Amino acid sequence: MDVSGVSSPTVTVFISSSLNSFRSEKRYNRGLTLAEFKCKLELVVGSPASCMDLELYGVDDSFCMKLDQDDALLGSYPVDDGCRIHVIDRSGARLGEFEDLSQVEKYEISQSAYESRPDSVRSFLKRSKMGKFNEEEQKRREAEAAQRLAEEEAHAQAIVVGSRCQVQAAGQPTKRGTVMYVGLTDFKPGYWVGVRYDEPLGKHDGSVNGKRYFECQDKYGAFVKPHTVTVGDFPEEDYGLDDDEM
Repeated sequence: MDVSGVSSPTVTVFISSSLNSFRSEKRYNRGLTLAEFKCKLELVVGSPASCMDLELYGVDDSFCMKLDQDDALLGSYPVDDGCRIHVIDRSGARLGEFEDLSQVEKYEISQSAYESRPDSVRSFLKRSKMGKFNEEEQKRREAEAAQRLAEEEAHAQAIVVGSRCQVQAAGQPTKRGTVMYVGLTDFKPGYWVGVRYDEPLGKHDGSVNGKRYFECQDKYGAFVKPHTVTVGDFPEEDYGLDDDEM
């Protein structure tokens, strides 16, 4: 068949296989012979081209015909966009065999052997003095992190547990509550302030990842950064619900 007159030289189809539980959407040239088409399918389904039988299903997923002439062009069959081509494997492989990664032999290399390789990413980074191998950059980042931690600690020291407060996080409405915790935590680095909101605007009941930091009703507790907290005489008030804290 001359496929030059076909409206599109390519066709987009779904590929399924007796070896896999998933479908892949692929685009192919209609001018491929079925033998060439099967070779391309090897990379999709994992079955050898010599062990493939092909079936064509329509857009409505109804069976149309077998594709059984290896020297015929893909475009000589009624393969339209949205059709499905099902690959039946005759190699004796099991369903899902190529999905079970635990059966794949993995390449492993010792740290010492990797260190000695001149063509590794690590060697390239060392030669280029990039990332963690750039001492000046590492020192700069460490200094910035230390400065941020010191600033957080200074803010935190000015906040007393039991104080009334309001919380103003960037892009969020102001929320009022009571300070219940101030200090370091296990869930994230840096200093955090635990707040019991006046309304159920929080994330939890004062515990995070199984560790309790303070007591409150569920959805009334939240942890926020010290710089977002202002301590003062803030009476309770009503406001809309929002939930952007951790």
